[in-house]
Order: sequence, then structure tokens, then C-alpha cells
Amino acid sequence: MIMLDYKDTRPIYEQVVEKFQTLILKGVLEPDAQLPSVRSLAFELSINPNTIQRAYGELERQGFIYTIKGRGGFVRYNENLLEIRKERLKEQLAEVFKEARELNIPLQELLEQVKE
Repeated sequence: MIMLDYKDTRPIYEQVVEKFQTLILKGVLEPDAQLPSVRSLAFELSINPNTIQRAYGELERQGFIYTIKGRGGFVRYNENLLEIRKERLKEQLAEVFKEARELNIPLQELLEQVKE
């Protein structure tokens, strides 16, 4: 379900958050689907349960999941989440284009890379 990249410079919990966001937004995880327990996912990924707990907390704060005490976490889906994700992606693209401009990389060259 989730694959971590240990060469990635981001913290593990951020990678977990991103993977779940993607699964939810793509519809792989349907609304009201139960998430794996903290312990089982931590065991599966061979990481500390506190890392998963932190990721689940962040997902809940962002509105991607909700928790029911004693039952676990569940997927929450609404159209606003997709719009938020699109806005974040646009911001990231703006940063890439800004950096490319600073490095004098021609726009055409960037567009060719995107097409590939």
C-alpha cells in the first residue's frame, strides 16, 4: 500500500501523509474506509508507531481523515481537499519555474521535460 523512500530528505511521517493524501484523492481509499491501525502499519513499514501516529494526526488536522475513539481512523472525503491539493501543486510549480528562471533555464526546455 505505502512505499517509503529512505533516500528522500523529508521526514518519514511527511512521506506517509503524502502517500495517504494521494490514495484518498485518487479514490483508492474510499470515504469512510478504515485506515490500518497505528501498530499494524508501523509493523508493516518497520518504523516507530509514534511516526504513524504523527502522520495520522497531521492527516486529521488537514481534514483527510477522522477518528472514532476506540475504533481508529477513517477516510473523510470532500471536494475541498482536491482543490487544496491542486493549489499546493500550483505553488510547487511556481517555485520550480522561479528557480528555473533564476538559473536561466529556458521555458521551452522545461516544457519539453514536462512532456516527457
